[in-house]
Amino acid sequence: MNLSKKVLLLVAASCVGLLAGALYLQVVEKMLPCPLCVFQRYAFALIAIFCLIAAATDGVGHRITVGLALLSGLVGLGVAGKHLWVLSNPALSCGIDPLETGLNSIFLAQLWPTMFRADGLCETPYPPTLGLSLPAWAGISFIAFSLVLLIILVRSKKTQRSMFGSSR
Repeated sequence: MNLSKKVLLLVAASCVGLLAGALYLQVVEKMLPCPLCVFQRYAFALIAIFCLIAAATDGVGHRITVGLALLSGLVGLGVAGKHLWVLSNPALSCGIDPLETGLNSIFLAQLWPTMFRADGLCETPYPPTLGLSLPAWAGISFIAFSLVLLIILVRSKKTQRSMFGSSR
């Protein structure tokens, strides 16, 4: 198994670990997830799924799934940034988020409500973990995963060879 596949499996395992941590905070610490939290959970889940697929494939399929994992990481980073903005401007939030109704009607929210049902408010200021809010930690994770996935994507493109054997 080459290094990029090992790294992809490590990224997938890290995402699953972060999702398990989110479940712990929700079930044990009673920290209800808001719609932005749930969107971040979807992003972590998609990164994990695409990394597992990328680790199992080669060639074009590998590059496409790494690219989709990277896209999921960038979307997650955007959602984490929006969540940080909401936390820094709580007066601008309107209580029940309009996204909540649509988000909670997705089949995954009904299939696994503990993980994907949004019941909290985005502006709830939970205590920081190691000095940072949970969306800040999620943003750091999304940045790290996106950088790693970008490196894998660039390296896989460089190692691709044409049908005549020369490097691109």
